[in-house]
Amino acid sequence: MTHVTANSGIYEFVNTSETTLKYLLDIFSLNNHINGGNVKRKLFTGAAITGGSLIIAASPALAQDAADPSVYLQAVMDNLWVFIAGILVFFMQAGFALVEAGLTRSKNVANIMAKNIADMCIGVLAFYAVGYAFAYGDGGGWFIGGNSYFLSGSSLFEITEGLSGATDFFFQVVFAATAVTIASGAMAGRTKFSAYLLFSALMTAFIYPVVVHWTWGGGLIAEYINWGDAISYSDFAGSGIVHLTGGVAALMGAIALGPRIGKYGEDGKPRAIPGHNIVFTVIGVFILWLGWFGFNPGSELAADGYVMSVAVNTLIAAAAGGAVSAAVVVAKTGKPDVGMVGNGVLGGLVGITAGCGAFNTFGSLITGAVAGALVVYSVLFIEKKGIDDPVGAVSVHGTCGIWGVLAIGLFSRYDDAFLGRDDAGLFYGGGLDQLSVQAVMVLVIVAWTAVTAGIAFAIIKKTTGLRVSAQEEIAGLDVSEHGSAGYHMEVNN
Repeated sequence: MTHVTANSGIYEFVNTSETTLKYLLDIFSLNNHINGGNVKRKLFTGAAITGGSLIIAASPALAQDAADPSVYLQAVMDNLWVFIAGILVFFMQAGFALVEAGLTRSKNVANIMAKNIADMCIGVLAFYAVGYAFAYGDGGGWFIGGNSYFLSGSSLFEITEGLSGATDFFFQVVFAATAVTIASGAMAGRTKFSAYLLFSALMTAFIYPVVVHWTWGGGLIAEYINWGDAISYSDFAGSGIVHLTGGVAALMGAIALGPRIGKYGEDGKPRAIPGHNIVFTVIGVFILWLGWFGFNPGSELAADGYVMSVAVNTLIAAAAGGAVSAAVVVAKTGKPDVGMVGNGVLGGLVGITAGCGAFNTFGSLITGAVAGALVVYSVLFIEKKGIDDPVGAVSVHGTCGIWGVLAIGLFSRYDDAFLGRDDAGLFYGGGLDQLSVQAVMVLVIVAWTAVTAGIAFAIIKKTTGLRVSAQEEIAGLDVSEHGSAGYHMEVNN
């Protein structure tokens, strides 16, 4: 990636009337995806580009590097938008922490907060050291990337028409932290803190980056899984790449650990272990919903006319997921369980993450609605199978991640820069080719993550140990693992 370094200086007025007219004509003739057009990436943002072309020109140094100042201005805007989107994704860590804490017992709240802090700290360092290179580095091949270890050789601060190396790394590393945090909830209440740290490092350094390399990095899936009219897989923002990977890792962790003490009776039937703070849970859901407007629209990697279409699709799917999950729960129990409804919203968000760039609003509505129903039935099914997932992470991210990837083959209306064609979905006359490609993508991700995470947990279990003792679990991980309770009651004498 070649970039131009931004040079500071006093901007000078230049006459760009012909260029301005061209941009105005281009801008006002656009038809975005909502109106059925085939607008692709890198559309110039109207007001900023028009204003910039009238009154802004680069300093002499910049003018020597970039013939068209508007190109540089667009690049700056792209980098700024992706940075802001990355901040929103970063803030999702707080949402995950609150959802997990709210749906579990109060005696483990400090442990949960510690794991979420650790996920970001370890995730950043591991991805910086090797993960980013494994995901996007050159010189690797179909299996894994190479080079760019510790960001060596990256053009961190230079900008021309795309993202700087620094912007790209920032946006990618917060995705990596999200993938490992997904597993945290399914392992809550009984995992050794030291064991979790080992898994967090392995997930962000190797397991997740390999999946990224196979897909967004141009490796195995991107290169070899295509046939017929399906020239490529599609996963715009990571229903499979991020969420399914995290969901399968969560499943393997829950299986390796076994259920919490008291979760199942002597007859094998599951018992409810209520969370201690539904307020935490709801606030966490809203923080995650907000963060998803960075997760999905930010994956456009540009400040263009495509962003708002992605945002609207994301909004509609989340609302549909929450509404349908509430309806299903009421039909089954007579009452809308708040935690389940919150998971329905999150399921809708996970489901739309793959297709947010390829669907119209109706496809987004259906995708979110199906995801909301799937969450409820998946949670109940997994619980009956003896797998203890305190927060429903496997269902929200794993089950709905699978659905999101498959939905591409059903509802894709527009080319999202992966599909290579409009109307790729089965319901738009695209046939079964894209659906079958998406299905193989799911199988590859599930197989890779299940095997590698399973081996990782088995090794940890045999060496350092994976689960705390029964006494420590009963006392609570706050005290046994961190030496202090998460809540302290002050008594006035």
